[in-house]
Amino acid sequence: MSSDEPEKKKARKSQGDDESPDDFQELPKGWEKRMSRSNNQEIEVKTTVKRCSYLDQYYYFNVYTLRSQWERPTKPADPAQADLKEVRCLHLLVKHSGSRRPSSWRTDNITRTKEEARKILLEYKKQLSEATNVKAKFKELASEFSDCSSAKRGGDLGRFKRRQMQKAFEDAAFALKVGELSDLVETDSGIHLIYRLE
Repeated sequence: MSSDEPEKKKARKSQGDDESPDDFQELPKGWEKRMSRSNNQEIEVKTTVKRCSYLDQYYYFNVYTLRSQWERPTKPADPAQADLKEVRCLHLLVKHSGSRRPSSWRTDNITRTKEEARKILLEYKKQLSEATNVKAKFKELASEFSDCSSAKRGGDLGRFKRRQMQKAFEDAAFALKVGELSDLVETDSGIHLIYRLE
């Protein structure tokens, strides 16, 4: 080993060529790691990746749904989701002061914090988990407490297809089985609970 070897390593590291454990771990099935085109590169890299100094912006592509995300996936992509064209869901939205539009049909100016909104929804989720008829209880809660205008329909959003809702909401809704309740879902609109009907 030459005496300037450690210096070369330091230089590579300072240029962004440091390797993280994620660079060599295999991705869950159904995902590809791709480089962002915002760097004017068009390189597609599949399954395992070694980072190069000029490639800093990666995203992850679901080969079944054709959707991408910045966060590294932890679970395999579900091929069944590719066939799912639309869903029908109920939802209960609790807005907070940081929501895109912090007002609703219930109040002109929403001042609660995001943490307060989370606590409210966790209480609703608890009530739903204890209900004998989850669908009826969900509609009741949404009608009375949802900050979305769908409250007048018991939170029923009707059928919707991919790319019609904010991505986090869509991902959660399409991942649910019929009759399943989501965890809390955060979007620019606020925090949601979702119940899939169809």
